[in-house]
Amino acid sequence: MNSRSLAILAAKKAGIYLLKEFERNSKNFALKSSHEIVTRADKSAEKIILSLLKKHSHNSRILSEESGLYDFNTNWLWVVDPLDGTTNFRVHNPLFSVSIALYHQDKPMLGVVYAPYLNELFVAERGKGATLNGKRIKVSGTNELRKSFLTYCYGTHPKHMRMAVELYKYFKMKSVDMRQMGSAAIELAWVAAGRTESIVIPGTHPWDAAAGVLLVTEAGGKVTDFKGKLWRFVDKNTHKIDLSVNLLATNGKIHSKILQHLR
Repeated sequence: MNSRSLAILAAKKAGIYLLKEFERNSKNFALKSSHEIVTRADKSAEKIILSLLKKHSHNSRILSEESGLYDFNTNWLWVVDPLDGTTNFRVHNPLFSVSIALYHQDKPMLGVVYAPYLNELFVAERGKGATLNGKRIKVSGTNELRKSFLTYCYGTHPKHMRMAVELYKYFKMKSVDMRQMGSAAIELAWVAAGRTESIVIPGTHPWDAAAGVLLVTEAGGKVTDFKGKLWRFVDKNTHKIDLSVNLLATNGKIHSKILQHLR
């Protein structure tokens, strides 16, 4: 099984499980057990994905949100978020997803984001473009900030939350709108599909964005850190992993306008 087929299979199997769990517990999300539901769903979805990757992709390194790093002596790295949008899932908001990426050293080679409730499968391969349910997608052509729809997310550190609040205050009045959708993987996919123009994430975690960044770039967009440098979480020399990297992804047309403020 090739890597593309493997990632799609894993994402869909995990997504189908999550959707069943989501619908089965639809009436219980206001109860104190809702956190346990999310934890169980996270772990079970991860188990589905990791079992497939370990079976069909021998000795590749695997970085997963729930279990951390399975480290082998190889330049290939799978990056997995079994349930991106856990808070959405917990309160029965259907914007949640499965995100799976494959990197070679510091370069993204494959990205898959599956939103099971929406039945939307986003796939990107390095040099081969990006698709939504098999059809090619591309970023929007909007080149004015005031006509742009922006989204944002943030890492877990309080400083990232404070930065996100400041960014929201600044860009909310300078764009069509700025919103937090609650799933960075979906938000990156939406930039790739031309639904939104940008997402900005202070302190993003690799598993949230690893697949989405390739979707954006293969759809014609641009992804950098807040200094305008190529976004990467793997050091190309040491192969060490940075678990918190600022990220700006746009359609490329408004990138410099947003970057100007971030700097």
